[in-house]
Amino acid sequence: MKLNQISDNPGATKDRMRVGRGIGSGKGKTAGRGVKGQKARTGVAIKGFEGGQMPLHRRLPKRGFNNLYAQDLNEVNLGRIQEAVDAGKLDKAATVTVESLVAAGIIARPRDGVKLLGVGELTAKLSFEVTRASKSAVEAVEKAGGSVSVVYAQGASTRGGSEAATA
Repeated sequence: MKLNQISDNPGATKDRMRVGRGIGSGKGKTAGRGVKGQKARTGVAIKGFEGGQMPLHRRLPKRGFNNLYAQDLNEVNLGRIQEAVDAGKLDKAATVTVESLVAAGIIARPRDGVKLLGVGELTAKLSFEVTRASKSAVEAVEKAGGSVSVVYAQGASTRGGSEAATA
């Protein structure tokens, strides 16, 4: 048997009904749409309409808001940075910045900046310039002999509490 000899079983497929082709077809005149009205016209899909019942999107409560000042930060763990140093992707002597993290392939693209997190172990003595840093990350970097300075990213929000100060 070859591919060109394969066919469907009898009755497996059905021809499409051609509507609006005369009264003898059984689907002539109104073509199965009933008579007149909004739903008989073309291009009508009444989204969210439930026949007069209160629609779901109005039955549910409103919730939350969009913060205009929220920062979309790249979160980077110390363990990931140590792996990059061990692999030779990051220079120990140079300051670790957003640009150097992108060049090393640790982050894909700079968003509103970088937040340094303390997960993992850091043994290399490094200096960091980041948008934010957790307390555990700052402690781990200083324990390894490095330093962390918190710098605002270009165009980022200047709102912030205790994390805004240089750590």
